[in-house]
Amino acid sequence: MRKPYLLFLAMMLLLLAVAGCSAKEQTKKPEEQKQEVPVEKVELTVSAAASLQNALNEIKATFEKEHSNVKVNYNFGASGALQQQISQGAPVDLFFSAAEDKFDKLVQDGLIDKSKGIDLVGNELVLVVPNDSKKEVKAFEDLTKTDKISIGTPEAVPAGQYAKETLEKLNVWKAIEGKIVYAKDVRQVLTYVETNNVDAGIVYKTDALISHKVKIVATADENSHAPIIYPLGVIKNSSHPKEAQLFYDYLQNETSMKTFKKCGFKGIN
Repeated sequence: MRKPYLLFLAMMLLLLAVAGCSAKEQTKKPEEQKQEVPVEKVELTVSAAASLQNALNEIKATFEKEHSNVKVNYNFGASGALQQQISQGAPVDLFFSAAEDKFDKLVQDGLIDKSKGIDLVGNELVLVVPNDSKKEVKAFEDLTKTDKISIGTPEAVPAGQYAKETLEKLNVWKAIEGKIVYAKDVRQVLTYVETNNVDAGIVYKTDALISHKVKIVATADENSHAPIIYPLGVIKNSSHPKEAQLFYDYLQNETSMKTFKKCGFKGIN
């Protein structure tokens, strides 16, 4: 009688073991399924002033390493043109302008919530000439000695507007207006100077610093033009408000601010 009893006991133990494994598998399955759910990939579109290009590309690299599910796409250009694109319904998540008036227009139109905007960095306006220039240009007043000068189109390019204000303040504008070659943004002004297509150009300090083909000969007095401030904001109808806010906050952190300063931008506070 002992042998059948032992066989029955062994079978019961085997059944219990199988049942335990099955229960364990059922317990694990929801967790495994949960882990298998793919993280949603999100693409952000950031419209930003051309002068921010180098700093923002560096910040993008570190941001995407830390947030692998978010890809940042930049649309660089003149702030005025970018503002018009957003006003006309372009799908944009954040706007980083080189001028307050372009940014304020979007706030007034209800496209940016003022509470989701900040004046982040500042810049300086400088006069540049080619490294091998033979012209005696040491100050803005010396532009009367040149044949061609380039600035951004004042109506669309903030740097062009600041340049015009400075030249008017120095009573030079009328004397050189006929010599001006207008550009679509500051990077184009820089290219004109680098290639000797013009004798001089007026750009942001941050743009001049990235070029090995030009030299800074003068810096505009802060009182000669409106303050150069770069406001940043989240677009109200962003398709990805959570991720847009994440990048908005990231641009303000200590690491990002160090990058901006390394590229020549000034802190506002």
